[in-house]
Amino acid sequence: MTAGVEEHHAAEAAASETRTAERRAAGWFGRFRGVNVFSSLTRRIIILNLAALVLLVSGILYLNQFRKGLIDARVESLLTQGEIIASAIAASATSDPNSITIDPDKLLDLKPAQTFAPQSEEFDSYEFAINPEKVAPILRRLISPTKTRARIYDRDGTLIIDSLSLYSRGQILRYDMPAASEEPSLFDRVWRSINLWLQSAELPRYKELGGANGKGYPEVTQALGGSSTSIVRVNEKGELIVSVAVPIQRYRVIHGVLLLSTQGGDIDAIVHAERLAIVRVFVVASGVTILLSILLAFTIATPLRRLAYAAERVRHGVRSRPEIPDYTHRRDEIGHLSQALRDMTSALYTRIEAIESFAADVSHELKNPLTSLRSAVETLPLARTEEAKARLTGIIQHDIRRLNRLITDISDASRLDAELGRQDLLPVDLRQLLTTVVGIARETTPADGPKIVLDIARAEPGAYVVPGHDSRLGQVINNLLDNARSFSPPGGRVRVAAHPLEDGVEVTVEDEGPGIRADQFERIFERFYTDRPDGESFGQNSGLGLSITKQIVDAHRGRIFAENRIKPGKGPGDPPVILGARFTVQLPGA
Repeated sequence: MTAGVEEHHAAEAAASETRTAERRAAGWFGRFRGVNVFSSLTRRIIILNLAALVLLVSGILYLNQFRKGLIDARVESLLTQGEIIASAIAASATSDPNSITIDPDKLLDLKPAQTFAPQSEEFDSYEFAINPEKVAPILRRLISPTKTRARIYDRDGTLIIDSLSLYSRGQILRYDMPAASEEPSLFDRVWRSINLWLQSAELPRYKELGGANGKGYPEVTQALGGSSTSIVRVNEKGELIVSVAVPIQRYRVIHGVLLLSTQGGDIDAIVHAERLAIVRVFVVASGVTILLSILLAFTIATPLRRLAYAAERVRHGVRSRPEIPDYTHRRDEIGHLSQALRDMTSALYTRIEAIESFAADVSHELKNPLTSLRSAVETLPLARTEEAKARLTGIIQHDIRRLNRLITDISDASRLDAELGRQDLLPVDLRQLLTTVVGIARETTPADGPKIVLDIARAEPGAYVVPGHDSRLGQVINNLLDNARSFSPPGGRVRVAAHPLEDGVEVTVEDEGPGIRADQFERIFERFYTDRPDGESFGQNSGLGLSITKQIVDAHRGRIFAENRIKPGKGPGDPPVILGARFTVQLPGA
């Protein structure tokens, strides 16, 4: 009882494992079929590869040099065999040469293709120039080892002997009843049609004359004229038949014609076997081609499909950040596409994050003056003195100006990328641009404001020409000058310097302010960030000037950074003294 239960459990476990393996195989096949075989790219690769292979094999089958060489070899063999048999027949089948008199002068006067009948009384007594009784045994012995059909015609084209009707003495004739006709298979019919189409287009048809006059064969007529001739024909079954006609002559006297021909299907069997071998090679090559095409498509279609799915997830994903598949290890177009998509997606999300951050910063910066403005407006009716009303009115005007400045700077920053992307870069002469901007800044600086100094190093003409937008580069210099003037003390000095580099131009703007804290060198370029000592000039700056400046420099493929101008302390242990801030802009040359 226990043994039966154990056997039952073992059988169930084996069946379960079998079903699991079948499901895995079906799942693998389904994934393989869905991913490779039935994809559009896979089908195109397979069809194109197979089309080239089919054209190659079709050309081999149609222009088969093997068949032509086989036919030529068969013709040469039949010609040699026919000449040997014709010589033997001419030597043994005609009358005794001793009883035949030939006029030598007439024999020498014969022209090509002319015949001469010997002068003999015995020769005229024969009914045929060739004696069938003498020829038949010789012909039987020479033809029996081969599958060639031999026919002998006399000078008039009358059939004398046909090897199909030759039988040796004492031979028992045996006739088999015709077998019941069987319907050929579809493959046989198609193959026969292909052979007939390949051969009938270039070969004449063979027609069996039987006992009719042999001059119905062109080669027999030409052989009666004295020249050996061969013709290749095709019968109604599409089988090749090679015929060779050789004149039977002696002393340049033609007594008849020997016609040798191959049996139907003799050559075709060899050609058929060779073509089947080609078809087998084609089948194997097709299998290998399909397998390699699937593997090639797998290495192309699968990465492309994964990249397309990832791009769709990026388009539909609003909450998460999908990862683009990484194929950068591949040194081909797919690896380049993967890298481009990854970079594009990263830039897209960076832009989205920047827009979100910009929107949040804009909302925060606009709320501050709006809150102050609202408080002032609500408090104004409650003010009892003119002094309080004047102070509240000043706050309202200050907040309005601040809002106007914020909205202007925000609008400028928001359309900056689009404007830089639409315009083409043109050559800009920074020497002339700096001279113009500094001249305007000097005129607008109050009398008690800092003094602006311009220092441009001497260089060859064109050394200060860079590709860019003149208005935006002027905005960069103007923003840096405004920033330097706002930090410089009254009576101080702002220095603008420029000198050429090996591959561009460098511009520096220096002030004599308190400098920049060590942890703020990068942060000062963030949007809406201001760092004024003790809240100085609160509300006078939007915090977008340096951010816009960096955005313009980055769009010109340049670099901007800030640092402090320092000098060593007086004593060995004294800290260095900060003389002011320096902003450096480096722009690539033309």
